[in-house]
Amino acid sequence: MIILPNLKFLIKHPSYFLALGFGAGLSKRAPGTLGTLVGIPIYLWVSSYSFSIQMMVALLFTILGVFICNQTALALKVKDPSAIVWDEISAFFLMLIIAQPLLNTLKIFELFVLFRIFDVWKPFPINYLDKHVGGGLGIMLDDYVAAFFALIIYFSIQWLIL
Repeated sequence: MIILPNLKFLIKHPSYFLALGFGAGLSKRAPGTLGTLVGIPIYLWVSSYSFSIQMMVALLFTILGVFICNQTALALKVKDPSAIVWDEISAFFLMLIIAQPLLNTLKIFELFVLFRIFDVWKPFPINYLDKHVGGGLGIMLDDYVAAFFALIIYFSIQWLIL
């Protein structure tokens, strides 16, 4: 039986709280979009630290994400529940770190739109990974590949207009 996440589920375990994006994943509409937005204040908080520290935090988010997303998906009894948004948060957070030298409000918006396009559209190989890689790794991996494609387009556009 599938479990629908709610506030009680959210606060039941720290893994659930993180995987559900501090509550963003409980949104009835576009939880992935809301989760992606959660990555922005996290980035702004960490952006004052050195690039090395930022990348260590991103690595920690990735490794932690595999475990908390797996644990939460198992508890919800769904392969990749839409309520799990840690994958969007951490992938977008990493995108912001990588694009950091060029960032302003407009650039963050551009990155956000590109990431959401690839995360929702899921062209090959993203759709393949989404269907064939299970567990926490599968939940995280398709978003990181979506972020990779979004960054390629973003940097290509930046190169063309500079």
